[in-house]
Amino acid sequence: MPIKVLITFLLQLRLASRNLFRQRRRTVLALSTVAGGVIALLLAGGFFNWVLVSIREATILSQLGHLQITRPGYFEEGISSPYDYLLPAKIPAEPEALEGVRTIAPRLAFTGLISKGDQTISFLGEGIDPVKEAPIAAAITITKGKDLTDAPPQSLIIGQGLAANLGVDIGDSVVLLASTASGGLNAVELKVAGFFATVSKAYDDSSLRVPVDIARNLVRIKGATSWVVLLSDTARTDASMAAMRTLLPAKDFEITPWYQLADFYNKTVELFSKQVGVIRALIALIVILSISNTLSMAVMERTHEIGTSMAIGVRRRGILMLFLTEGALLGVLGGLIGVVLGLALGELISFIGIPMPPPPGMAFGYMGQIRISPGLTLDGFMLAFTTTLLASIVPAWKASRMNIVDALRNQK
Repeated sequence: MPIKVLITFLLQLRLASRNLFRQRRRTVLALSTVAGGVIALLLAGGFFNWVLVSIREATILSQLGHLQITRPGYFEEGISSPYDYLLPAKIPAEPEALEGVRTIAPRLAFTGLISKGDQTISFLGEGIDPVKEAPIAAAITITKGKDLTDAPPQSLIIGQGLAANLGVDIGDSVVLLASTASGGLNAVELKVAGFFATVSKAYDDSSLRVPVDIARNLVRIKGATSWVVLLSDTARTDASMAAMRTLLPAKDFEITPWYQLADFYNKTVELFSKQVGVIRALIALIVILSISNTLSMAVMERTHEIGTSMAIGVRRRGILMLFLTEGALLGVLGGLIGVVLGLALGELISFIGIPMPPPPGMAFGYMGQIRISPGLTLDGFMLAFTTTLLASIVPAWKASRMNIVDALRNQK
């Protein structure tokens, strides 16, 4: 029985392919429509994928790391009073020894006023270990001057937006004024070693970074507000988080993954998902209308042939399956052509690059690329197959429901 079914299927597939290419111009037009839809989906989706991956990695490698270890409740209540949620200055060896952990760096968040001459502006500060922080800060661009790893001890780096508002230049001396943990005031004079830029313009307009020892002396504490974890692969985030939770007691430590802190990234994912959904719906509508029109014309032209087939014993089910097979064959061929051309165009466009202006909330532009994932490729092919199959249902049903006598009377 399976052999008989297979033979029947192969014969029907051969007949469907011969029927399709009897009208080559119409078939080529239909295949062009299907392939064009697949190409459009792959290129649009591939560009969105590249943007999301770029934003994700830039966010991780400029601000958040993959995981942040804090005291429980720090992100809910500790932002306004960080010194009530301090971690020890020394990081336990067990988390650092886990597989896939590249570095764990301490950070001390503090706020205050920065002054140069008569100009004074509020700031958000981070005390960092320059050496341990260096891999985590790989996406931070030093736009002018030096990073803290190459700067003298009494130095700081400052966001380029904050630097412009304050009117400072490389080598200028500035004074940081901050509240200590006990409620007093303390100040320190530092030299500007460099300006930095990240993916977030709002962050660059208000932030500065100093060596963690200077920050601790300024606010007169010895601990850290967070330990930032960088992994070898973003895909290991959840597994590494679970492993660390077995090492660090939940009553003393809270481990938060990057995606719970990346508000801009999450909103961008939501927006792009809606845009891809709209593109997919428009492509599906265009393909369905095109293929339905193609097969409807084929049914009209082959009415006498359909009547003859049924007169010599072909069942209505056979007529139905024949036209459904023709629609599915259009989808498979169009999908394959679209996937091959889409992948080739994606590689070509990525090689050339797409100049992009700075998006809202970001400080600088970039050269865009196309990142077509296996999942997106399968999605494009299945879109072609399912839409053409759906488009063929109505014409196939009409063909199978024809009256034999009326169909035989029809002249070509």
